[in-house]
Parts: sequence; structure tokens; C-alpha cells
Amino acid sequence: MTWLRRFAFIALLIVLMLLAAMFAYSNPQPIDVDIGLVRVEQISMALAFAVVFICGWLFGLLTAGLALWRHAVEKRRLRKDLRYAEAELSTLRGAPLQDAH
Repeated sequence: MTWLRRFAFIALLIVLMLLAAMFAYSNPQPIDVDIGLVRVEQISMALAFAVVFICGWLFGLLTAGLALWRHAVEKRRLRKDLRYAEAELSTLRGAPLQDAH
């Protein structure tokens, strides 16, 4: 089953590269990109799309990493609270019972 997954991944990469090459070939004219702070003139459309794609991918990795980090911190805090509660429970179980008169 692993070879099938690997084959599908490689086939998908090849298809994506062919689509990118076809896009770059179909749009050879340079464009001007203005993002507010910076204006870049005369770059290829394929390069502009590649840069935007890479920036989006990096932003996605950053946000996913922050979410995982936040989850790990919460998990660590919950484990600490659980150890404290278990220690308190074992202390209470070992304490002698007092009769209420």
C-alpha cells in the first residue's frame, strides 16, 4: 500500500509541475505588481503566482505551528493539574475519617 501512496504522490507532483509549466508558457507577458508598500514592475506572471503560493504556504505552516504549540502548552497544563488533583486525592484517601458529633 505504501508504494501506491508514493506513486500517487509522485504522479500528483508531475501533474502539478506540468500545469505550472503550461501556465507559464500560456502567460509569457510581464506584469506589474503593486502590493501597497512595494511596486514591482515587469515580472512574469508565473513567478508572481509562485511567490504568492510560497508565501501562503509559509503562512499556513506558521499558523499551524502556532496552533500546535498552543495545544501542547494546554496539554502540559492539564497534565500538571491532573497530577496535582491525583496527589490531593491520594492525600485525602489516606487521611483518617473524623466522626461528626
